[in-house]
Amino acid sequence: MTALNTKIIYRFLGITAILNGIFMFIAFPFSFFNNESAAWGILNSGIITIFIGLLLYVFNKPKSTNIQKKEGYLIVTLGWLTLSITGMLPYILSGAIPSIPNAFFETISGYSTTGSSILTDIEVMPKGILFWRSATHWIGGMGIIVLTIAILPLLGIGGMQLFMAEAPGPSTDKLHPRITDTAKRLYLIYVTLTLAEFLLLKVAGMTWFDALNHAMATMSTGGFSTKNASIAYYNHLPYVQYIIIFFMLVAGTNFVLTYFALKGKIQKVFQSEEFKYYLFGIIGVSSLIVVLVVHFQDPSLESSINHPKVFGDVEYAIRHSLFMVTSVITTTGFVTADFTMWNYFVSGIFFALFFTGGSAGSTSGGVKVVRHIVMLKNSFLEFKKALHPNAIIPVRFDGKSVSQNIVFNILSFFIIYMFIFIMSSVILSLLGLDFVSALGAAASSLGNIGPAIGTVSPVDNFAHLSTAAKWFCSFLMLIGRLELFTVLILFTPFFWRKN
Repeated sequence: MTALNTKIIYRFLGITAILNGIFMFIAFPFSFFNNESAAWGILNSGIITIFIGLLLYVFNKPKSTNIQKKEGYLIVTLGWLTLSITGMLPYILSGAIPSIPNAFFETISGYSTTGSSILTDIEVMPKGILFWRSATHWIGGMGIIVLTIAILPLLGIGGMQLFMAEAPGPSTDKLHPRITDTAKRLYLIYVTLTLAEFLLLKVAGMTWFDALNHAMATMSTGGFSTKNASIAYYNHLPYVQYIIIFFMLVAGTNFVLTYFALKGKIQKVFQSEEFKYYLFGIIGVSSLIVVLVVHFQDPSLESSINHPKVFGDVEYAIRHSLFMVTSVITTTGFVTADFTMWNYFVSGIFFALFFTGGSAGSTSGGVKVVRHIVMLKNSFLEFKKALHPNAIIPVRFDGKSVSQNIVFNILSFFIIYMFIFIMSSVILSLLGLDFVSALGAAASSLGNIGPAIGTVSPVDNFAHLSTAAKWFCSFLMLIGRLELFTVLILFTPFFWRKN
């Protein structure tokens, strides 16, 4: 292996910082026109971030623009760290979150689209800071789309490998053979859907500011809200919640399928095995079970939901059950009710859903539905092979044979994912959390979900965690968002060997 092309790495980090600083400038008017003192902290943050970016860009002109795998891993991981380190400046310089551990936690929770928060009173925050908080989601979500569709497959990892026919190239269903053109089309879809949700939420009863923030948080499957009660604040506006449910479902769907749907090729969407499992097999079945429990259980369950019924008992149960199931599976993390108050059985269902995730090629975090499908199919094939040991039976996905390398990659991913979850739960217990809360915080951070169980339930937050626990959860958010291998490979000695 040749020496690292450090100049190309620094140059990419410079571009990342410059784009981040531009978004800070966009956040500035929200504070300036509301006469908030935070405006100047946001403006100064943008100036500093762009200056850092320009230094990295101008003084690192590479001889070669070719990016090898090693550079790819470093660019992806260091890029997210660059976003998080510069992204916490508006919180610190404005005084909104003066503590570095808290500011970093809130920032990486935003860029990783986790949605966990250390803020105990969101509604007193300056509007410029609230917009910046939502913008970190939107930037992270936009980056994840291109990362999972175009970059991770080239590095040989990620769920999108299943759609690869050849390398290099994003997928057999790629929107365009060139990655840059693929990215442009995906960005256009992302922006269009965000604007569509913004307009619909405004019409449904939100203020324009709240509609904009919630649209950005939904399409990124982030979950930061401008309200302390999250979407439960709008329990008296069912249409708001139905709009968000729809866009959460879309955001958790492979964006390539969304592209085909917008082009009128609906049959391609419903031919996707992953989409059918995602929509009907997981969200549909889980929602039905929760609806039955919420509707037929004793009335005390209603104490977990703020406002009175609007359309009646059945609709009430359906709306909140569907909302919370969709929010957890897509790892958005918005809240209309506290599912931990819906008895232990329902809490168990939601905890299991923490390990599901949305579709590959979406903004969702978690394990991803496609990996579960392949693992289940491979497990059933092992039973068949036990009866027919000489038979050659490949795993099939969408009617195509899946190579053993990809099956092994997925199995390895899941084993490492569960190992990290178990060890993280133990570590968080050592750092002061009770057992249930440690399980919830580990699953939520690693899966980029947001609300969890125990003292980090949907009506609580992460403010009470020790400083060490916050740093550790921040690390879990990063490795979970970047599909584990992208970050963990940097800690292996053979990655740094020259040959």
